[in-house]
Amino acid sequence: AATERLILNRIAPHLARRIPIVLPATSWTTYLKLRIGVVAFEALGRVAPGDRHESWNLARLAEEVPSLRRDNLVAGLVYTEYLTDDARLTLANIRSAHGHGAAVANYMEVTRISRGLGGTLALEFTGTSPGADQRGRIVARTVVNAAGPWVDHVRKLEDSQSAPRLALSKGVHLVFPRSRIPLDQAIFMTAADGRVGFIVPRARAVYVGTTDTFYPDSDYWPSVEASDIDYLLDAANRNLAIAPLTRDDIINQWSGIRPLVAAPGKSPSEISRRDEIMDGPLGMITIAGGKLTAYRRMAQRIVDRCVERLQRKHRPCSTDQEPLPGGDLAQRIAELGASLERPGIDAIDGLRLARLYGSEAPAIVADGGDVAAEVRQAIHCEGAITLEDYWLRRSAHGLFDLDGGRAALAEAATVMADLLEWSEATRAAQLESCAIRLPN
Repeated sequence: AATERLILNRIAPHLARRIPIVLPATSWTTYLKLRIGVVAFEALGRVAPGDRHESWNLARLAEEVPSLRRDNLVAGLVYTEYLTDDARLTLANIRSAHGHGAAVANYMEVTRISRGLGGTLALEFTGTSPGADQRGRIVARTVVNAAGPWVDHVRKLEDSQSAPRLALSKGVHLVFPRSRIPLDQAIFMTAADGRVGFIVPRARAVYVGTTDTFYPDSDYWPSVEASDIDYLLDAANRNLAIAPLTRDDIINQWSGIRPLVAAPGKSPSEISRRDEIMDGPLGMITIAGGKLTAYRRMAQRIVDRCVERLQRKHRPCSTDQEPLPGGDLAQRIAELGASLERPGIDAIDGLRLARLYGSEAPAIVADGGDVAAEVRQAIHCEGAITLEDYWLRRSAHGLFDLDGGRAALAEAATVMADLLEWSEATRAAQLESCAIRLPN
């Protein structure tokens, strides 16, 4: 993981946000265990001297992290982490694949897998975007199932008798105004049940996460229950030295599914985050589990397996060297963000654009630097065809804006309707589908 972190910082520095993370220690025994773990991580990962950990006493913690509760602490460890934007990272890899000759199809669902001629597999698919009426068939010598939480669903298309291999776990996050939780660092927090979570600043917001509970199905939007909210509020309040957070402070929330490889008898938090490769009866290769941090290495292993099966010659893998779209930066992210500032784009907005778009950010600013410019980028370069595509996954306005993304949503709907020639009914339907995600 440490090595892959360095690689991501090289190929997509805008998607590797450098941030100090505070590990509070409630006893010297805990402190020693934390330090041993951090030192081992730094040694194995060849962490640069400037990123190595520091030890902070209580006085330093009070100075640097006044929002952290300290009455039950003895000290803290601070190490450097690189956080990513999962949606933007996924999108960057899709765009890179397309740039290298891959045919990319968005909003397409495989509905049937069967044996083709000559050892091939035949896949039937249908379009799922609003108003789509697309159906087709693909025949391939090798098929990879990397469907995340839907891995078992796809496996059943190949073999209806296949037993489930995943244990799905739900993770919920709550978003607060940064003015309510003043932080410049991320904090590891400990909940009442001993689970470790985190509190992370992002632009004008701070998010708190995450829960880890079994979930019965691979829903697109897993439900957020009152118990999830209560759990995270209690955990945050146990670790913060601010006025207690309440439901009224929450400006947004989101949930997702972890596709863990099942381990009977273990709780979600106890299940390993390892990945597993499986071969299906018709020859489909499935990869399940794993962590986003290791995505590139997982992909390399799968492609090597495909090439071996196809018995083809290939050049060595170079994904650890080739920049992803936006990753060919000639300056640091902070410098890029500062260079984007102008009337209507303050320091926070400039840094947001730099982190989302990297080397493509100046062109977006030259086009206006507003929601309309981002929407044009999303449609023309990033495959967005629904309002939700832009609002949540391309821009994250719907997650981290202090108004819940309402202002950006209205403007984006107007611009997308014009560019994609939506009828008023379609525009209204797109707005309604996003309004469901708005906080109450």
